[in-house]
Amino acid sequence: MSTAIRKILIADDSATERVNLTRILETAGYQVVPTQSGNEAKSLAESQLPDLIMLDIIMEDGDGYQACRALKRNPATQAIPVIMISSKSNPVDKQWAQKLGANAYIVKPYKDEDVLREIAAL
Repeated sequence: MSTAIRKILIADDSATERVNLTRILETAGYQVVPTQSGNEAKSLAESQLPDLIMLDIIMEDGDGYQACRALKRNPATQAIPVIMISSKSNPVDKQWAQKLGANAYIVKPYKDEDVLREIAAL
């Protein structure tokens, strides 16, 4: 486990994905703050100040792109690394995520190791 990263905020509108990511991360020793929308992720990021934020792209109530842009523009949260997790595998989506400030991009479906490797690489 990376010493710098302890608390991870995950935003995904799929309860199944939230449960799966929580299982992967908690098993690896991370504390998880789950939420189901980009807008909730923005306010939780400010109040909880997680060490990492994982965002799905397609969500009701604020998509991951909007959330990433807002987090990177907010002085309180701009230094927090963001990993996008999405079923969108188009290179254009990855480029757009990078342009908005995302540090990494994981395509669903993923393996546990994929998630943990991206976190370790930050």
